[in-house]
Formats: sequence, structure tokens, C-alpha cells
Amino acid sequence: MSEKPDQVLSGTTQLTFKGDLAAQMVEDLDNYTSRAIKTAAEKREALWHRDYSSHIAYTESVEPNRQRFIKQIGCYDERLPIDALTYHGTTNSNEQIASGENFTVSRVRWQVFDEVEGEGLLLEPTDTSQVVAQVIAVPDADWTPEMIAGITDELPPSAQFARSLAASGLRVVVPLLINRDDTYSGNPKIGRFTNQPHREFIYRMAYQLGRHIIGYEVQKVLSLVDWMTSYDKPVGVMGYGEGGLIAFYSAAVDTRIQATVVSGYFQAREEVWREPIYRNVWGLLHEFGDAEIASLIAPRPLIIETSRGPEVIGPPTARNGRGGAAPGQLVSPPIESAKSEYNRAREVYQELGCEDNIHLFSPEDRLSGSNETVSTFRTSLGIENPHNDNNQPLSVQTTETDDYEARQQRQFMQLVNLTQRFLREAETRRQEFFWNKTDTSSLAKWEETCADAKSYFWDEVIGRCPEPDIPANPKTRLIYDEPKWTGYEVTLDVWKDVFAYGILLLPDDIKSDEKRPVVVCQHGLEGRPQDTADPNIKSVYHSYAAQLADRGFITYAPQNPYIGQDAFRVIQRKANPIKWSLFSLIVRQHERTLDWLAELPFVDEDRIGFYGLSYGGKTAMRVPALLEKYACSICSADFNEWIVKNATFDSGYSYMFTGEYEMPEFDLGNTFNYAEMAGLIAPRPFMVERGHDDGVAPDEWVAHEFARVRRLYVRLGITDKTEIEFFDGGHQINSDKTFQFLHRYLNWQQP
Repeated sequence: MSEKPDQVLSGTTQLTFKGDLAAQMVEDLDNYTSRAIKTAAEKREALWHRDYSSHIAYTESVEPNRQRFIKQIGCYDERLPIDALTYHGTTNSNEQIASGENFTVSRVRWQVFDEVEGEGLLLEPTDTSQVVAQVIAVPDADWTPEMIAGITDELPPSAQFARSLAASGLRVVVPLLINRDDTYSGNPKIGRFTNQPHREFIYRMAYQLGRHIIGYEVQKVLSLVDWMTSYDKPVGVMGYGEGGLIAFYSAAVDTRIQATVVSGYFQAREEVWREPIYRNVWGLLHEFGDAEIASLIAPRPLIIETSRGPEVIGPPTARNGRGGAAPGQLVSPPIESAKSEYNRAREVYQELGCEDNIHLFSPEDRLSGSNETVSTFRTSLGIENPHNDNNQPLSVQTTETDDYEARQQRQFMQLVNLTQRFLREAETRRQEFFWNKTDTSSLAKWEETCADAKSYFWDEVIGRCPEPDIPANPKTRLIYDEPKWTGYEVTLDVWKDVFAYGILLLPDDIKSDEKRPVVVCQHGLEGRPQDTADPNIKSVYHSYAAQLADRGFITYAPQNPYIGQDAFRVIQRKANPIKWSLFSLIVRQHERTLDWLAELPFVDEDRIGFYGLSYGGKTAMRVPALLEKYACSICSADFNEWIVKNATFDSGYSYMFTGEYEMPEFDLGNTFNYAEMAGLIAPRPFMVERGHDDGVAPDEWVAHEFARVRRLYVRLGITDKTEIEFFDGGHQINSDKTFQFLHRYLNWQQP
């Protein structure tokens, strides 16, 4: 290299950007993801193959979409058979808590799974032989069943739709939903609590295991449908707010539901990322808006009521000892948004010749359960001469509010316990999904039998966004001139108005015809390339990119977008509904970077390794698993029993108690832990760097998971290509064994 380094790297143009490149990159990725949301609706029609030739043909034609929807909301576990509800009373209180002129109100339970019961109220005609239809009436999450049954006076009579339906001869069951308080969101046994709403707390652990708070509550509704269909009477669902969501999704999943009312929920869903995170559904907007979900209900009757929906300004207030909840608001669905989505759904009903089966009502008082809505619902269930009676007197025997809290806690803990069982079973599911389908008899067989798993990992777990589609247009500028190397800031275009950014360090003694190995050095959470590349920055990185450049390696330190607190987490929120994640974007940025590095005349494209710390270690498990141009990978200060870390609530190491709400990856627990990701990297060399005092996880979790990696490499006959270094230290680069590993497997002489 010349004595006075060039200000611009040969083959590139001058980088002139002034400002924070990292912040600009994150902003551009956010805008790119927002644009992708807008185009998702245009693209999703290709996933539907509707046959309008008959109602039966239509229902069959959308069944593949229904099955994908069932998977997305985590609603696929087999329920227990049910032949009766159980009345719930104690020595201190009767199961019957109220009565009207022609119906009674009783506390009931019903078994859904081994650990889980549904709980709520049964409103039933005094003479059960007079039941004309059956309805599951689902209140908002912050409403109790007693409120819509008229047991308490917190709602006006017109909103007590369960009571109104029961008064006209219907059997009505009102299930309790998990509410938005944070009372039980934590684990007193380990002294950890959060301000996450109960719904978010369940969501976080369930999402990692391919389930969802939405799916759990749909299952409770469908268990009631199982019971009701044993009677020869029509079954309908009606819900408001969060209950509107559950009723809507239940009807989309189960064709036995003959009529549906959705109140205070239905609208265009493109801004679902602004809503509470417990409404985040992986891939939802990729295939479904509310109109498409309505099309799963067609040709059955669907009534949409534009009542004023629940309004929630955010999670419970953070306070001493309680924090970590994801931001998210609920605002009442705009009427125009509901109408727009209704018009799209109506087109399907028109094609089926049953446009009279879909209705949109906008009550003047914006309250749920309007006369028009309830009357039309009754008619849809085949009830002749329907009428409303919201003023029938109700004799209430008890309004024990203490029971409400005990009931909420029971329901919450049952779902926690169910999800923790799924966590215990996850290793068996991964064995079935991955290890039982792979062949270790030879390296060729291993790579061949891993191909489908690698595609699944990219398409269904990480999310595959479009390839870079414009020239890289590299721009550089000199920022370091050190005794042994020079450094350049680099930007590479990825998509229109989106770039990748990093720092390239070039040893000064590279000969004109020489090609050297490259180590890509990846920073962690809230980090920057300078943290690894600048020899004057003292940190847990120990300037390891600079150290490696001193040893003669070319190094490249990319800027990954996990910087800016909620700025990058919003990208994850926007990405998930279109079946992307933050790593969808990161993979493409690295892909562009690798292609550019390979074009440099002094780079040996077959000797490019990866070495990342913390969130960079998280990257080391995911990106090299998909991009085979990485010749080896080192995961530092991150490798552990990743599924347990995300989903357990029995350990203080768990992300369940932190503010990193972007961590859960849908269904990862049943498909890929870190050993399986390492399997996708194999047979390339793979190493773990682990400090005994690293607070990411205990040594035992790390050793347990790495043992599975080592066993694989032993069976493949490449034992020497994987290793772990335990060192006396914490969350940091140690560089002792890892540097030796890089010298060995990138074939570069020791200094």
C-alpha cells in the first residue's frame, strides 16, 4: 500500500454523507419496510385460488389458506373432547348467580387442554327444551363476562348483548378473556415482575413456541363449539373489541359457526404494528387483511358493527420493579377504514351470490350490540320474528368481585403452565422436524438433507425479503491511517434508498497480486462498527477488528440495524406481519456486502469468516446459516439454550422479563435452537466463545447446547472443526482461542 493512503478506495466513489450513517440506515430500512406493507395487499391475491362455482367448491378452495391461518395464530393443538360444561360453585357461593324472566345465569367451566379450562358464564333458558340457537358472546379483554350479561351495571343495557340474546331464548356462553392488567406478569418465586399486560406476557412465551394468546382463546371458543354442536341448534359467535377479534378469527377457523358478529374491531390492518404486540401475528398481512379473513367466513353470514372500540394508550405504567412492556396503542377503528375493508370483503360475497349475508352497521351511539345488529344476528341464526329486550329485569344473587381476580389469575396461570409444557416438549419437536430428517453418513448427504431445512429457516422463520435489485454503487472515505493498516467507511446500495454501511480495514503490506482472508467483525446491540475497528475505543470489543488487522487479516465491520432503541424494534414490528424480520433485512445487507468483498482484487472470496459478539453472536448463528459464502463462524457472548432463554419464566436469565420485546421468533422453538442453526452452518468450521461470568446465560445452558453441536461434528467426522472456549471473564471478546481458530481455518499464518 502507498505511504499516503488514498482518500477513496480504488474502484469506488467519494462518500460525502454528513451525519449519523447508522441512524440514516435504520430510517431507510424503516421506510423500505413501510413501503412493503403498502404493497403486501396487492401481492397477496396470488396466494388465493378461489373457486366461485358453488359454495361448497369455494369453501374447499380456500381451505389451504385457512390451514395456514390456523398455523399463524397457533391454533392447531388437539383439544380434549367435551360433552358437558361444569357448573362452578363453592360452599360459599352457588353456581347460579342471577336469573331473568326466562333464563338463568350460572358460573361454568369447561376443559380445553389438560392444563387449561375455559371459564365464564352460561345464560340458558329456564326450559332448555325451548333453546332456539346457541351463541358464544365474547367480551373485550377488559370487560368481565358479568358486564355483558347484565350482572353489573358498568355497561348501558344496549351493550349487554349476552343478556339481550339470552332473553330471546338463546343459550349463551360468555368466556373470560385474559385482560390487559399486569398484576400476574412475572414470577414471584424468582422475584421478577414486569409491566407487560397479561396478554403480552403470554404472547411472548407462546410466540417462540408457535402458539399465540389469540390461538389459545380461539381454542376456548372452539371447545364451546365442540359442545354446542352436540345439540341440533345453530351456533353463532359475537364479540366486541378483543372479543371481536377472537370471534372473528374463530369463525374464520371453524366452518361449524353459522353466523358471526364482529364489533369494535374490523378495519384495514396495515398499521397493526402500532397496536399492542399481543396482536402481532407472523405473516398476517402477507396473506390476510381483515377482508381476506372475512373471505374465510364467506358464504356464512357476517355482521360488522362499527361501534367505538376499546381505547388503550399503552401498557400499564412502568414503575419500580416493573418494566419491559412493548409500546402499543388501541384506538377505535375509524368508520371509513371499516367501510373500505367491508367493501373488499363484500366483493367475495357478491361473487358467491350471497351479498345479503354480509352487513355493515354503524350505530349512532357507537355502542356495541345495537338493535339492528342483534336482530340481524338472530335472523342469521334462523330465529323467526327476532326482537330485542334489553330491559328485562334481572335478579342478581351475587356480585362477588373477589372471584373475578381469582378467576383471572387461574386463567392466566393455566396458559403459562400450558406454554411451559410446550417449552419442555420443544426439543422433541425439533428432533422430529430437523434431526430425524437429516443424514450424517457423509458430508454430502448432510448438506443434501439439510437443504429443505435451510429453505424453511429462511422462508418461514427469518423471512425472505427481495434480493438486492440495484448496483452496489460503493462509496468510501478514509477514516483511519494506523501504522499497520488503513480504514475506510463504506456504503453499498441494497435497494432504492436503502444502503448497507461498514468499515473496511486494509493491512498496509498487501502485495499487488495477493489475495487475503477477511474477517467480518459484527458488533452487538446498540453498537457501531467503530466499536470493533477503532483502536482508541476501550470496550468489551477490545477493538478486535483492529487487532485482527494488526495480524494481517483484512477486516470488515458492518453496521447492523439493531441500534436506536425502539427505532429498530419498530422495524421488527412492521416486518413480522409481512412475514419478515429484522434479520430478513440483515441477511440481504450481508449478501450485498459479501458480493462486494468478493470483487475486491485483494480479497480471497473463499476465505471470508464471521465473528460476532452479543447481538453480533445472534447474527453469527443466523446469517452464516443462510449465506454459504461465509467460510466459518464464531459466536461470542450469545450462544446458549436460546429457546429456554426466550420462553421460560422460571429463570432470571429469560428475555421474558426484559424490554427486548423483539426477541421472540415465531415457532423457532419447534424448529431451530442454536444446535440446529449450527447444523445449517456445518460442515463449515464453527466456534463458540464463552465467558464464565457472562450474564446472557449460565454455563450449563451453553454447554448443554454446544454438546449437541459437537456430537454432530463428531458424527460427520469433522470433530476438529468445532470448538468452544470457556474463559474467566464476562460479556466480552476474549480473542485467545478465537484468533487461533481464524488463523487455522482461514489459512493465514500466525504473526
